[in-house]
Amino acid sequence: MIDEILPAAVTSAESFGDEPDAWLFPEERTALGAVGEARRSEYTTVRHCARRALGELGLAPAPLVAGVRGAPRWPEGVVGSMTHCAGYRAAATAHRSDVRALGIDAEPHAPLPDGVLEYIALPQEAAEIARLARRTPQVHWDRLLFCAKEAVYKAWFPATHSWLGFDGAVIVPAPDGTLHARVLSPAPEQPVPAPQEFVGRWLVRDGLLLACAVSPPSD
Repeated sequence: MIDEILPAAVTSAESFGDEPDAWLFPEERTALGAVGEARRSEYTTVRHCARRALGELGLAPAPLVAGVRGAPRWPEGVVGSMTHCAGYRAAATAHRSDVRALGIDAEPHAPLPDGVLEYIALPQEAAEIARLARRTPQVHWDRLLFCAKEAVYKAWFPATHSWLGFDGAVIVPAPDGTLHARVLSPAPEQPVPAPQEFVGRWLVRDGLLLACAVSPPSD
């Protein structure tokens, strides 16, 4: 399902439940620590998905341990993203030469709790979400905005190692299943300029909402 919204250069794998044959490297077990069985199964399955996606890039299985702010440390020359929610786990990967930054997110297709939209949305985003909700009420546009912002953050942070709050980018989703994001926060100084715009797609199906955000390689 997630492959339907990803660019051709991106590989992916997904699971609609925990995989009984999934396993962890010793480094991953150590990093995870003492957690409940549900969290361990979720963590293990999403890494199982990531290794399947990496295999489609021609790469051998490798430990995927979280680094700064929980962002996974991918093999050299690879960008990737993982996501999980109730009943769904997925991962996406690409060669950095093909995709500069990549983020995916999955959420239940349900309204946000009261007060959350006001917290995450810029004024122009809130106005657009209200307009879209009137036009296409079968989509929970507030949840879509949250999902898209999570995907953008997951793409932005590994590329910049810089925090991006909910007010740090303005996101415009469209009824045709596309989205565009423009970063408003100052870009950190680094040898390669930080990506300031992301494009992506979104999808609603079977009670799930999926979104991706990507930035092409710099020239």
